[in-house]
Amino acid sequence: MKRPVRCTFWVFFICVLAIAARAADNAPPKGFTALFNGKDLSGWKGLLKPPYDNPIERAKLAPEELKKLQAEADDLMRKTWKVEDGALVYNGKGFSLATAKDYGDFEMYVDWKIGRGGDSGIYLRGSPQVQIWDPKIAKVGSGGLYNNQKNPGKPAKVADQPIGEWNTFYIKMVGEQVIVKLNGETVVDNVTMENYWDRKQPIFPIGQIELQHHGSPLWFKNIYLREIPRGK
Repeated sequence: MKRPVRCTFWVFFICVLAIAARAADNAPPKGFTALFNGKDLSGWKGLLKPPYDNPIERAKLAPEELKKLQAEADDLMRKTWKVEDGALVYNGKGFSLATAKDYGDFEMYVDWKIGRGGDSGIYLRGSPQVQIWDPKIAKVGSGGLYNNQKNPGKPAKVADQPIGEWNTFYIKMVGEQVIVKLNGETVVDNVTMENYWDRKQPIFPIGQIELQHHGSPLWFKNIYLREIPRGK
């Protein structure tokens, strides 16, 4: 008679642990704000279609045209991005997801995972990108500033978890300088991020954060950000 009781206890205990783990998701650490609430797409918008994914071209739009294009992008976002088990899930058929708010200097955490052959990235201030991909694509790990030409673009090491498992980025951006830690390992150490959209000028001082699509399924959660006042 005792064995079923013990079994029931352990099942209950495991369930409690699972619930606690889920409750911990999308709950920001002290001083940080959750950009994703784990429930819906609040605080996010769809990225405008080319050429207006380029911040320089987007800034040229008249207010009414911008409003129209944003409505179209948001409609596509709702068809291709969804929330499932506390994570943002992308089906690979639309465009990138962007924060509704712009940011200057900040530090952030974001958990992500991809499938075999997956390719993605985190755009900082609307500019590409902190790379996410299957390391087998180019024999290089994730976390590098992929579009750099003059400054280092590759990560210092491969720190990716096995494909299909969750990874964690810590990203700090102050001015033009970027630090990236992948799963606790420093892969980019205070490297200047170049302006992909116009290499004659420095990186934009402010802009949106984007979860990049590259035509493959993606998962993101635990997206936390702390804004850093300029000069600190």
